[in-house]
Amino acid sequence: MKTKLAFGIGSGAESICLYAIAQFAIFFYYQVRGLDPGLAALAASASLIVDGFADPIAGSLSDRTKSKWGRRHLYMFFAPIPIALSFVAIFNPPAFLGQWGLFTWFLVSIACLRVAMTFYHTPHLALGGELSSDYTERSKVMAYNSFFSWAGGAAAYWIALRLYFPATPEYKNGLLNPEPYMPYSITMALVAMAILYSSAGFTRDRIPHLPKAPDDVPKWNPLEFFGDIKKALSNINYVWLIVGYFFVSLMVGLRNGLHIYTNTSYWELSTRDLSYFVIGSFFGFLTAFVVSARLHGKYDKKKTMIVSAIVYAIAPAVPLVLGMMGILTPTTPGILPILIASTIFSWGAVSVMTISMMSALADIADENELMFGVRQEGVLYATRSLFAKIDAAIGTALAGIVLGLIAFPPKAQPGTVPDNVLFNLVLWDGLIAMIPGVLAVVFFGKYNINRATYEATKAALAERRRQMGAGAPVAASPAAEGAAPAPGGLKPAPGQA
Repeated sequence: MKTKLAFGIGSGAESICLYAIAQFAIFFYYQVRGLDPGLAALAASASLIVDGFADPIAGSLSDRTKSKWGRRHLYMFFAPIPIALSFVAIFNPPAFLGQWGLFTWFLVSIACLRVAMTFYHTPHLALGGELSSDYTERSKVMAYNSFFSWAGGAAAYWIALRLYFPATPEYKNGLLNPEPYMPYSITMALVAMAILYSSAGFTRDRIPHLPKAPDDVPKWNPLEFFGDIKKALSNINYVWLIVGYFFVSLMVGLRNGLHIYTNTSYWELSTRDLSYFVIGSFFGFLTAFVVSARLHGKYDKKKTMIVSAIVYAIAPAVPLVLGMMGILTPTTPGILPILIASTIFSWGAVSVMTISMMSALADIADENELMFGVRQEGVLYATRSLFAKIDAAIGTALAGIVLGLIAFPPKAQPGTVPDNVLFNLVLWDGLIAMIPGVLAVVFFGKYNINRATYEATKAALAERRRQMGAGAPVAASPAAEGAAPAPGGLKPAPGQA
């Protein structure tokens, strides 16, 4: 339990930074500092692409690292300070900067944050994939990751709206007030840094029990790096999984970019109203935390991913479609509880889907060990991040393009946006954003690892170790029942080099 909690809180700090950026950064640069929305979206998207290519490099380096801190913790202790400094820089550009100066500042600072976060986040996720070799216990480990990811994002969101950006007579939408961004960013950066170090420190005792890089593994170089990527992509189950996640990320990126405009301008909610959405997300993520492993045990991970993707595609669109039909309006009695109830289904579904995918990646790592004789959690989780971030970049850029296409006015106060602009905003946020979700379901349907194939892979790995004299698996401590054995020095099977 201690290990699960310590691992989970790390994702909370990651989420504090990344969620705050996703929700507020483009809004800050466009609505507060006056940067062209296309340039703001371009900077955010370009940073995601740069970061996406850093992901597999960080994963490959991590997989091959030999140190007294193991393969993962060396990076987890290095990254928090650059993360905190970059986060503060994003929300505090110099006052004298013009359009291109703001664009450059935003691009460089957000790219630095994302790359620094990659060198924490990728080893951290790989660590989670290594903590257990049990099919459903892996889902429980990733459930902690998902729940604390919600907690960090919810904290960043709630603290922003209730403590730093309340509505004032001058700013009905408190997020338009430029003054609180500096103290908010400093506070969140310090909290995130403290949590990141805590997660690394309190999981340090697992280092002797984790898989290690083989003694004869070559040092990292570009040729070995591309070899690592080739091995990962040679697993067709991995390909189907990341392509499905590619489309999920596009859907999430587009909606994250548009939701704040829909909620403040279409539903005319105040920042205080928006803070109550934490209630819906809490119950959604709590439900996922409780039921995900049970769903995997009863229905398996593939079916769970498919159903949760369908629910996430549909649930956020329902109130918006009802709004387009005139059934729901900003003055409908109880409109806020109705919208909060919708978020329970939305966040619950996306959390179940994320837990399922993170757990499935650990199963794929076993398949790759059987094929190639090396464990590639770092590369597998990182390559997934690469495709997800490239697609999220497209989604974020598309959100900025949509705002330009529908002529959404800058610094718009609620109640002042033309009806035709609001209709087009809801059309994109409600119906068009569903399309990538449908495509994701198609590719999740091609994924073909289940409990039976997993157990066969696990048995084959155990038999190979026995035949090669690799020794018995490392005994799990009470803190991490089912800890994965360390395959250090394991050679590829004949014909699989």
